[in-house]
Amino acid sequence: MIAPAGSVNFRDVGGLSAGPARVREGVLFRSGNLARLEPAGTAAIGDLGIRSIIDLRDDDEVTHAPSRLAGLELAVHRVPLFLGSVESFFTRDLSLEEMYRALIDDSAASIAEVVRGIAGGSPVLVHCTVGKDRTGVTVALALAAAGVDEDAVVADYARTESLLPAARNRAVVTRLKALHPDAVHLEELATRSPASVMRGMLAYVADRHGSATGYLRDSGLTAAELTELRGRLLGV
Repeated sequence: MIAPAGSVNFRDVGGLSAGPARVREGVLFRSGNLARLEPAGTAAIGDLGIRSIIDLRDDDEVTHAPSRLAGLELAVHRVPLFLGSVESFFTRDLSLEEMYRALIDDSAASIAEVVRGIAGGSPVLVHCTVGKDRTGVTVALALAAAGVDEDAVVADYARTESLLPAARNRAVVTRLKALHPDAVHLEELATRSPASVMRGMLAYVADRHGSATGYLRDSGLTAAELTELRGRLLGV
């Protein structure tokens, strides 16, 4: 598919393998922010049939970069994922592994709310600012819990790195280095999505909860909702 004009890191996760099945196309989309959509891009969001958007950004992010969705008939659900600001992760100079573990441990109820939205509302677009970390973690957990093959979940996450424009990365890293000159993990946090990090996150979840399904169940999803998630994404 051609990404909507002005979108960031936009894609349909349809086609990922799940044993003998595959994720249905046109059901779950993911992206970065929608603040620079061109008019044709906004129209394309509607043409894709998206009827629900789950925005994982905090209030400051939304105020700074409001989505361009005027004229579309869809519902926008705000589920801010970070406890604290995005800026705090650069200030604390966390690694990606540490940031994802913080998300898993501290934002379980919110992650469950997002996955519940994926299960109950179709077609749905999940996005944050870049579509890499909050979106990457949440979508990965939803896919894994639905039965998508781990290699496919990891590959979808890792794909983000190839979809972030080099010019964008240079500009972001330059700005952040001016603010946090001593940060060690800054470039990784801002621009990278290594397969090894996602594989490690899934192992972290499995070690503590048995599986992504166990994590979501422990976070508040019911067996019926998890069955609905699988049916929504895989049609089985």
